[in-house]
Amino acid sequence: MPEIEIETVSSDNGTEQAPLRSLSRREPLVVPPETRLREVLYRFSQDEEDAAVIADAASELPLGLVTLRDILHVVSFENAELDDPVANHMVGAPLTLAADAPTHRAKVMMAKRGARHLILTEPDGRLFGLVTQADLLGLKAGGAESLIAGIGGARDLHAMTLAVDRVRRRGAELFRAGMGVESLCQWMSGLNDLITMRIIELIEDEFDLPAVPWCWIVFGSEGRLEQTFVTDQDNGLLFVPPDAESTPALRERFLPFAHAVNEALHHCGFERCRGGIMAGNPDWCLSADEWRRRFSDWLQVPDPEAVLHGAIFFDFRPLYGNSEPVDQLRAWLIRAAPEQTRFFHALAAQSLEVGPPLGWAGQFSFDRHRDYPHTIDLKLQGARFFMDAARLWALKEGVWATNTAERLRAVGHLRRRRPEDIAAEIESFHLIQRFRIEQQLQTQDPDAVNRVDPDDLNELHRLMLKEAFKQARRIQGRLRQEFDL
Repeated sequence: MPEIEIETVSSDNGTEQAPLRSLSRREPLVVPPETRLREVLYRFSQDEEDAAVIADAASELPLGLVTLRDILHVVSFENAELDDPVANHMVGAPLTLAADAPTHRAKVMMAKRGARHLILTEPDGRLFGLVTQADLLGLKAGGAESLIAGIGGARDLHAMTLAVDRVRRRGAELFRAGMGVESLCQWMSGLNDLITMRIIELIEDEFDLPAVPWCWIVFGSEGRLEQTFVTDQDNGLLFVPPDAESTPALRERFLPFAHAVNEALHHCGFERCRGGIMAGNPDWCLSADEWRRRFSDWLQVPDPEAVLHGAIFFDFRPLYGNSEPVDQLRAWLIRAAPEQTRFFHALAAQSLEVGPPLGWAGQFSFDRHRDYPHTIDLKLQGARFFMDAARLWALKEGVWATNTAERLRAVGHLRRRRPEDIAAEIESFHLIQRFRIEQQLQTQDPDAVNRVDPDDLNELHRLMLKEAFKQARRIQGRLRQEFDL
């Protein structure tokens, strides 16, 4: 077996959901559209740049992008003159993203388009900066370039199924070779994003969709960038009707398309959600106003059953389509949520209904599952404690991130917690995730993929797992104290 080279996909201090503006470390080279190619080349040599943004001087709106490679090509092979205005040879409508969008979205977008540069803009459209592949580093690490090419070149579901299998096999190799859990989950989530986007593209060609803004949204582990090797679908669709009266008719037109995408994802190995949280379900194919009302109901009337089933919706992020209305929904949510004290009390109470599986003497305790009597469900009795607390605190503090580790870091910083305490919580969460992944790679039983028998672990791993559960118990203690429960 050939040696596996592992590159860091993302730093373990978390950058996947950091805003892109934090990566733009210097002012980009900006030139007006009338600038001559000769002068642009001179600026490249003087400023040691390989790309320039063409922008309107008065409005600061980006109009295009030109690279050193582009200019050399047109001058050498297309008979361009050095006195030509740069606007004649720029790439119009270049790849652009809001400066406050998360880094992960940029990585996926650049990998999908094969782009080397990405223009960042302020909310009013003005230029903020420019990031490059070197700034982002990541999604193509771990030998993913050929995987990305295979995903982009797939022309049918059979090819997509093969692509999914290759991603999972490569991910297993990286895990066994020692890649960190956070890096691996984000690597897997990034490639799964590309797979889902390509499947949507293939299905979209078969439908005459309404000419209104719409976006495919993901929830749960995919929304949190925490996908492992066994994952089901949690998705929805948001659309923006021209008026409220047209909402039902538009939904009826989107539903067959959304259902077809759900079926295609299932065919490619992403199981249907057992709870029906899929875009092909009319309950989760909603207008922007309906989504806002749905979240508002959860916040203002925190029925325990609704809180239990609705928690994963707060991990949403846009995946495919027009992301702007989804970002607007998130912006509204982080403004509206912090005031809803009853909702947070209900969320905390629901999270505390089950405790970590440790007995009074510090020994493991079990849920007496009929088929797996001496096992612990590491998702429901382990990782969940960290996910629930991180989600609650992020919403309460108005933090945009959806990833559990990113939430714990951001909230810990805002609350001035000791860095070593934050690190201990995150390390415990990732340790539980590592044991989950180990089990998923060892079993074919779908009901046992998150269950581990402590007797199957060596003594060191049993001690490590107990320490992780003790961290979960401390987190629950903080929730209990904060909400007087």
